[in-house]
Amino acid sequence: MKTLPRLPVARRLATLATIVMLAGCTTTPTTSSPTLAAGEQATVEGSIVSVDTTPWTYDGSAVVRIAASNGQVDVHLPARWNLCKAPPPEDVQALKAGDRVQATGTVSEDGALVVCERAEHGLRRAD
Repeated sequence: MKTLPRLPVARRLATLATIVMLAGCTTTPTTSSPTLAAGEQATVEGSIVSVDTTPWTYDGSAVVRIAASNGQVDVHLPARWNLCKAPPPEDVQALKAGDRVQATGTVSEDGALVVCERAEHGLRRAD
């Protein structure tokens, strides 16, 4: 069995120094606002990316996706507004991509915003 020659100590140190230096050059992305934490109350503002009211046909929650400062956030609008403390949005069918809105609600486990459990919750057009 043939053994490989060992590198000189100076070369090994130079290689290690290069690796450490390059590792210091990497950056991690930062967000301009804090991430949404499950169970917390939050308000997000941004432009609508999409509106999906199809889940209302089977008693699910409509989903309005908003491009906010901390990424895209799904806003869930329950089918049964009569069970919510929050007032229903004015006209969900009139909402379209590009509209500026503000949503206030409770953050769910999957990071969505549910606008139902408090009177101050809701989805409103932003001025």
